[in-house]
Amino acid sequence: MEGETFSGMGNGAQVDGKVLQTFQKSFVQVQNILDQNRLLINEINQNHESKVPDNLSRNVGLIRELNNNIRRVVDLYADLSSSLARSVEASSEGDSAATLRSDGKAGGKRNRPS
Repeated sequence: MEGETFSGMGNGAQVDGKVLQTFQKSFVQVQNILDQNRLLINEINQNHESKVPDNLSRNVGLIRELNNNIRRVVDLYADLSSSLARSVEASSEGDSAATLRSDGKAGGKRNRPS
C-alpha cells in the first residue's frame, strides 16, 4: 500500500497510502474510545439508579474519565482534519506544479520569496 494513491475523493484529489493508513488508525482509536465511553455511560447510569453512596461517589471518577475520553476524541478529529487539509493542499500543489502550458511545456508554479 505504501506509495499508492487514492483518488476516490469527490474532487479527484489524490491521497497517499500512508495518509490512509494514518486515517484508518485514528478512526480505530476513535471507535475504541467511543466503545469505552458507551461502557462508562452504562456504568454511570447503573450507579446513579442504585442510589448507593459508594456508587454515586465512584461516578465522579467515571465522569472525569468520560470527559477525558471526549477530549481525546476531539483531539483525534482535529489531528485528522489537519492531516487531511495538509494532504489535500500538498496534492493540489503537486497538481498545479505539473500542469502544462498552452505551448506544451511544463508550467511549474513559481513561488516568490517573501
